Amino acid sequence: MIRTVCATLALALTLIAGVSSGAEGTRQGAVNPAGTTAVKQYPQIVLFSVAWCPHCREAKEYLVKNNIPFINRDVELDSKAMDDLTLKYNSTGVPVLVIGTGKDETVMKGFTPELFQSTLQKFRSK
Repeated sequence: MIRTVCATLALALTLIAGVSSGAEGTRQGAVNPAGTTAVKQYPQIVLFSVAWCPHCREAKEYLVKNNIPFINRDVELDSKAMDDLTLKYNSTGVPVLVIGTGKDETVMKGFTPELFQSTLQKFRSK
């Protein structure tokens, strides 16, 4: 029983760490769990987050669980991400998800699965 709990916890921590780690310039932790098929189904999604935030963790877990590719930008590790969050997207809180790029961006502040689906639908209907 304890071994199963420990194995499950280790797997969960590995998944969370894999989602939130790996700075690649300003593209931290690009996650594409479903391969190229999901990339074609979804616009670019950027998640501004911090490692200790439970709402950020919920957003990451939801995106991974649903095979939705995203780019994680930890604002505590990446000063450019913090500048984008505060200056470009006028936010001091996380999580913030940016769906799309350029003039077609849709910014979502906070996270619930329902809010994400609603925002994604609005983006797609533009």
